[in-house]
Amino acid sequence: MDTPEDYQPRLRWYSQVWRYLLALAIGLLVWTPVMNAQLDRNPLLFWGDLLVGLLAFVLVAFRRRWPFTIAVVTILMAPLSSLSAGPAALATVSLATRRRWWQVITVGALNVVFSLVYYAVQPSDSGDPWWVNLAVTVAVVLAITAWGMFIGSRRELVWTLRQRAETAEAERDLRAAQARSTERARIAREMHDVLAHRISQISMHAGALTFREDLSADEMRSSVAVIQAKAHEALSDLREVLGVLRDVDGAPGTGPLTGPQPTYCDLDALVADARRAGTAVEYDDALSSGEDLPEAVGRTVYRIVQEGITNAGKHAPAAMLRIRVGGSPADGVEVALHNALGFGPTHTPGAGLGLVGLTERAELRGGTLTHGIERATTTGAPDQFVLRAWLPWTAEQEASL
Repeated sequence: MDTPEDYQPRLRWYSQVWRYLLALAIGLLVWTPVMNAQLDRNPLLFWGDLLVGLLAFVLVAFRRRWPFTIAVVTILMAPLSSLSAGPAALATVSLATRRRWWQVITVGALNVVFSLVYYAVQPSDSGDPWWVNLAVTVAVVLAITAWGMFIGSRRELVWTLRQRAETAEAERDLRAAQARSTERARIAREMHDVLAHRISQISMHAGALTFREDLSADEMRSSVAVIQAKAHEALSDLREVLGVLRDVDGAPGTGPLTGPQPTYCDLDALVADARRAGTAVEYDDALSSGEDLPEAVGRTVYRIVQEGITNAGKHAPAAMLRIRVGGSPADGVEVALHNALGFGPTHTPGAGLGLVGLTERAELRGGTLTHGIERATTTGAPDQFVLRAWLPWTAEQEASL
């Protein structure tokens, strides 16, 4: 079966053939009234008309390369050849499609002038007065010029519509690619937060088994069971993100990572889970209870606290982690996490990307996130690692920043 690309050369060939056939018909229509008179009075004029007309057909094939020159040359052939009227009309229409006024006016005037010269030079049995020939010539020239300008305008309109369609299609593809990239970046941030927390818990339990020599068999089995459960959870989360990222042609948001996401209400469960894993946590929930925290803000708060617990478990597993969440609809939400530096053995190395992702997440919500080491102000007190974040409570509060 032929493809659309296979039809293009054929369409171009057909478009050229019908133009030449139309030009031939116009030339014969002009030549027929004077053909018998040429044969009777001057046969050389007949053969000269034919040869010059054929030359005009050859020249008009180059009208798109030199439109103005070919149009002028074919018009100059008019007094010598009736048959050249067809190529001259074709060249005039082709020139008019360019819609350059000085060229159109010049060629139109030459058409009128040399048509009158033609009527004066060529023998004819017609007794029409000169003004009738002039009126017919002007009408024909105006008609073919207007037709050429209409074709040029239509071509420009089609080209503009095609460009708009191609631009719209390119913009649509770009928006789709950006949406996929944004969705995958979101998934990557979510999975980093989740997997880092799971693996940190596995590392803490495994580290405890390494250092504890006084555990009974039941306690060992319990710790190994916890490690196994956390490993299964981490693998399940990893399977979800791999399924989304492998779905190259899937629309954003339609992958398997579409379950309910944690929010502020899940913070108590997160802290309790960390305590069961062996992390010493002091949790102070001072958030105003008069109004529910928006779900998107609560999810960001949850991820900040989760990353703070993960980092504390990695870098200071024996230190006390103090968590405070406070704020109100008027003041926004404040999150602060404190833990002593270098307190206990470090089980899991960090890549340093979690806090970068948290900073981006907070900024996307219109908030801020800072982290760093605060030096102790009293002698003998350990230095503290502090993670602070502020988030707007509502979208109006975010827009006012």
